[in-house]
Amino acid sequence: MMGVIWSLLGIVSGAFIAIQAPVNAQLARGLGSPVPAAAFSFLSGAVVLGIVSVLIVRLQGISLDWRAPAPWLFVVGGLLGGSYVTIATILAPRIGAAALMAFAVTGQLLAGMAIDRIGFLGLAVREISLGRVAGAVLLLSGALLIRLT
Repeated sequence: MMGVIWSLLGIVSGAFIAIQAPVNAQLARGLGSPVPAAAFSFLSGAVVLGIVSVLIVRLQGISLDWRAPAPWLFVVGGLLGGSYVTIATILAPRIGAAALMAFAVTGQLLAGMAIDRIGFLGLAVREISLGRVAGAVLLLSGALLIRLT
């Protein structure tokens, strides 16, 4: 049962990403530039997540160990996310939401396969199988069909 819930949650998160791109593109049109639109997207998300984090930490009665993670970990995730949001904000009006999502998912899959293969940052190593390669080729083919037709 939990597997179904986690799968549905993954689908919902993907839908949020698809919806976020045209919302940010519209904000960029209104502001006149995509980079500030991406910045405000991240700022609003950071404020909301900050409030939710404080509430969860207090409700759970835990304290965060700010010294435990390597300092670069505090920056790189936001840098990667900010880059994605900025690129998506630029691309959505140019190639459309469907093509953007198809290419983004293709990039996620290819990077995910590489991350799994090397066990990046302590993740379990998972071999690249013929099925995974076939899935990536099919996904890339689908992305190209969505963009080119």
